[in-house]
Amino acid sequence: MIIPDNLSPLDHPEVISLLFYPRRDSGQPLPQHVTRIDIATADGLRLDNRLYPAAPEKPHILFFHGNGEIAEDYDDIGRIYTQSGMSFVVVDYRGYGASQGMPGVTSMLADAHAAINRINDWMAVEKRTGPLWVMGRSLGSAPAIELAYACPEKMSGLIIESGFSQTMPLLRRLGINVDRLNIPDNKVFSNADKIAAYTGPTLIIHAQYDQIIPIDHGRELFARSPATTKKMHVIPDADHNTLLMMAGMDYFHIIRNFIASAGIHA
Repeated sequence: MIIPDNLSPLDHPEVISLLFYPRRDSGQPLPQHVTRIDIATADGLRLDNRLYPAAPEKPHILFFHGNGEIAEDYDDIGRIYTQSGMSFVVVDYRGYGASQGMPGVTSMLADAHAAINRINDWMAVEKRTGPLWVMGRSLGSAPAIELAYACPEKMSGLIIESGFSQTMPLLRRLGINVDRLNIPDNKVFSNADKIAAYTGPTLIIHAQYDQIIPIDHGRELFARSPATTKKMHVIPDADHNTLLMMAGMDYFHIIRNFIASAGIHA
């Protein structure tokens, strides 16, 4: 496994407090047909997750959510994925949902490796022959692109929703004084540079009026992608937090159709 770069400047408490908004889940029993996979970090912590399973031969999506979300928030969405013929696995970051530990940037990227390794092992044991795609939304674009960059052989394709290309503009937009904290340019997420190394199928979805991660970020990620099979979908009239609502069922059709266009049918 490739160990992610040490991004310790981004683990400064001031950055963490503005980048992560963890909350615990309700503690209610899992909905019917929803289960969990045992995922442990390299240092022995448990990462909570929710699996919404479809048929074993159908595509599987490993999903990394936004900074104010938890896996439990995706119960309704997960059900639609299943109905659309796709298994959906949402993994909570440290300190989110029922995951152990405290959130951090370096650990978030390292834990993404633990998640994909465990899910690939689980799929092999359970004879789940469908392909594994990796998807990230907003902050979750960082661990998703990290996996595409570092271990492309472990995944069949990449889907980025509301992803950011450059770190410094995002940090400034979040109110982080990068100059005072002396965060160097080479100690950031480097999403644009990393996606430029991934040649697998790549889908970019972005809101037309995203007020947190402007659409130029999505356009740069798309432009930097060298993938032969790639597509960008702009959701009209949507912003960062209304993208799915504005897209409706077209959101799931976009994802399913792109997977099919890559030669992997849902």
